[in-house]
Amino acid sequence: MKIDIKDKLKRTLNLFLTFFRIGAFTFGGGYAMVGLIHKEMVEKKKWISDEEMLDVIAIAESTPGVIALNTATYVGAKVAGVLGAFIASIAVMLPSVIIISLISLAIEEFGGNKYVKWAFLGIRSAVAALILNAAIKLSKNNEKSIVCYAVMGVALVLAVLSTFEIIKLDMVFIILGAALFGIIWGIATRRIKPEKQSAKNGVSDAEIKESVDESEVNVEETTPEEEQQITEEKEGKE
Repeated sequence: MKIDIKDKLKRTLNLFLTFFRIGAFTFGGGYAMVGLIHKEMVEKKKWISDEEMLDVIAIAESTPGVIALNTATYVGAKVAGVLGAFIASIAVMLPSVIIISLISLAIEEFGGNKYVKWAFLGIRSAVAALILNAAIKLSKNNEKSIVCYAVMGVALVLAVLSTFEIIKLDMVFIILGAALFGIIWGIATRRIKPEKQSAKNGVSDAEIKESVDESEVNVEETTPEEEQQITEEKEGKE
């Protein structure tokens, strides 16, 4: 029993340190964290697989809350139960709370500083690169099909049009629309596959029946002379 408690405490501490580091050294938050989360959770710790990472991102984006926080909660729960979920969630938020609290004390003094502005300009550029890197990594493990590419293309076009205010569409509706399409497509494909299998079996049965009928026809087409010859050959052998 003591070994289990020690092991759980060790995993909980590992969770705290890992997510605290992610929260402290990832600028931009949100999708900028995905690349680092993938590297720590999938490649180094191996707490989740690539497929699970995709599912976690999809669930985290579709549910209320920050994507990094939702991911931390899921991974924490898987590694160390409810306590792990709580610790991981606190750990990923704690660095931001501490840093923002310190910045708020001096924001008026340093807010207009040109060096600070230049620093944040560089950080914003780096954040864009981190988001692109995360998108490329996740796309490698996504399903490769025409339907998936079509959904991705439509979502991208709608997102770009919405970003530049060409159309007024909240990103939430894009996500909900993609989720609804996925459900409908999944139901449709589950019904189509059995029908295709049945059709395939039907063709096989028809072919078998046709071959049987042909053999019967061949038997019926035997002439009386041929039947007599066959009979004489049998009697000669006997």
